[in-house]
Amino acid sequence: MTIEGTPVAVESVREVGPDTVALELETPEGFDAHPGQFVLLRAVPRDVDADETIDEDDVVMRHYTLSSPSVGETFEITVGIDPDGDLSPWLAALEGGETVHVEGPFGTITYERDEDIVAVAGGPGVGPAVSIAEAARDSGHDADVVYQDDEPAHVDRLEALKADGAAVVIVDEADSEGLASAIETHLDDGRLYAFGFEDFVTFVAETIEDAGGDPDEALIENFG
Repeated sequence: MTIEGTPVAVESVREVGPDTVALELETPEGFDAHPGQFVLLRAVPRDVDADETIDEDDVVMRHYTLSSPSVGETFEITVGIDPDGDLSPWLAALEGGETVHVEGPFGTITYERDEDIVAVAGGPGVGPAVSIAEAARDSGHDADVVYQDDEPAHVDRLEALKADGAAVVIVDEADSEGLASAIETHLDDGRLYAFGFEDFVTFVAETIEDAGGDPDEALIENFG
């Protein structure tokens, strides 16, 4: 069978935190994505002989949100590694030069570089959060990042954002009070974006409402 999507080269893979890597992928022709959007990535996570027939069951697909603030000849996704996962350990072990297939971009949560932002991230949500914050700073707008994780990723980019004037708050996974306090403190600093798994983004929405804000005005991406 033919794998659906556009074949693109993996340009590089680098570690960006504990159990987290960033993949730099070749940009397909006509691919125009904004920070906040995502792609569907398909791959066969094993060595495949040139004459081997690939079955549908061999192909694994996952959605990944862009973690680069812009798209040029390449773009970036951030992958959290699940040791028992079907795809992420294989992606993390790539050395560059391999091929994966992508479709997209998808998603209506986009940053148009036109306003101040507050990016709230849980776990792997840090990828799109830093991309939106960097895009905001590059466009002359203010950016706050609130990030909950015991083992933060993209620390170098977060430190660069902080040095550039962005407010960056990192709280432990068990510190719900600290997360709520940080969200409440920065709630009125710009349009709020939130990225993370269901429990996390539900907590963010409830915190916004408890603080007197309107969660429907926030742009929230639920990773499931």
